[in-house]
Amino acid sequence: LLMKFLSQVGHEPLPPTIGRNVLGRKVLYLPGFFSYARHIVEVDGKRGLFRGLTPRLISSTLSTVTRGSVKKAFPLEDTEHVSNKDDVKTSLRKVVRETSHEMMMQCVSRVVSHPLHVISMRCMVQFVGREVKYSGVFSAIGRIFKEEGILGFFVGLVPHILGDVIFLWCCNLLAHFINAYAVDDNFSQASVIRSYTKFVMGIAVSMLTYPFLLVGDLMAVNNCGLRAGLPPYAPAFASWIHCWRYLSAQGQLFRGSSLLFRRAPIPAGSFPID
Repeated sequence: LLMKFLSQVGHEPLPPTIGRNVLGRKVLYLPGFFSYARHIVEVDGKRGLFRGLTPRLISSTLSTVTRGSVKKAFPLEDTEHVSNKDDVKTSLRKVVRETSHEMMMQCVSRVVSHPLHVISMRCMVQFVGREVKYSGVFSAIGRIFKEEGILGFFVGLVPHILGDVIFLWCCNLLAHFINAYAVDDNFSQASVIRSYTKFVMGIAVSMLTYPFLLVGDLMAVNNCGLRAGLPPYAPAFASWIHCWRYLSAQGQLFRGSSLLFRRAPIPAGSFPID
């Protein structure tokens, strides 16, 4: 998690190496997961690999508990299995109802857990500038409240929620139409195929919604007094849209999406960030 986030903010302390792509052409590759991990251990020791872990675990726990509480408070009645025997209107109504319920749970859990997510991101990104501004959960809460107020706990929330919503609807609708209309109920392995459809769609859609995750995480640390959130690492973004436009102009909307076979970015010219 730490290596991924540091690559998201563009911190590349190790030089790229020359390799070849599938076509045999020479390309520059940035160091992968294990090389990056070794560098962190050399600088911070093995404990350095676990920066931001405590607030991250608390955030995940809050998210899980919140989803369970919302599900219990607003239960969704069980519906019959959607198949290709349903007419278009009936099957679509079923998947819309289920996705709406899932979206509500996800949005509420995201709002509740996001403040700890922000703290986790800031604890991790201190590796770049060797800062100790955020040294613990409670001290971080007090510092953010004092310097930024309540809104400081929710920076980057909007792109995260948008990414969650788009992911849920695209994933569920695609999986629904494939299961209901492309998989024949008479096929002996129909149930097995249906059980994997949503998983496969989730992987594909997550790649498309990754820029929302990236922008949300960058906004969590932008202009918060830490080196990685200030020039020359990044401009002080006025909004998440400003951040999106800047990354898009630099061709960096998928930065940090992979920790293996990472192509070094081609130096770009000067782009306006307004």
